[in-house]
Amino acid sequence: MSQEAYITTLESLKDLEQYVGKEIGISSWITITQEMINSFGVTTMDEQWIHMDAEKAKAHSPYGDTIAHGFLVMSLLVPMSYEVLKMKDVKMGVNYGLNKLRFTNATKSGARIRGKATLKEIDYSDKGAKYITSWVVEIEGEEKPALVAEWIGVAYN
Repeated sequence: MSQEAYITTLESLKDLEQYVGKEIGISSWITITQEMINSFGVTTMDEQWIHMDAEKAKAHSPYGDTIAHGFLVMSLLVPMSYEVLKMKDVKMGVNYGLNKLRFTNATKSGARIRGKATLKEIDYSDKGAKYITSWVVEIEGEEKPALVAEWIGVAYN
């Protein structure tokens, strides 16, 4: 976990194919605050005590603190994706969805996370490309990541 954040910047979408099977970037660290957790809980109507009641979580949670909603951590893949890959000739990019997702560790309030992306595959068309990136969202100081996922993007140029 000692690598610095970096972005892969490409002049052309066509250059992306040379990165299949390779890491394309590491996002900066994001601190998961209790405010973020509470806001996500209210917005999604998922206000469980494990997420939002610090006193109850300290007393009853196996984690000793409140934890972020898994889907809050997952939602951060979108801003992380802009931090790891830029293609200069792309006119529009679309978050097409997730191919696979697994939450592998709870993310406590106050934890710092970051994403590492690897290009898994790319399928070109006459309008652009659909590509899949594999993600590992690390939790600083933890052996197991918060989640692993395959994210599908569509780029038009």
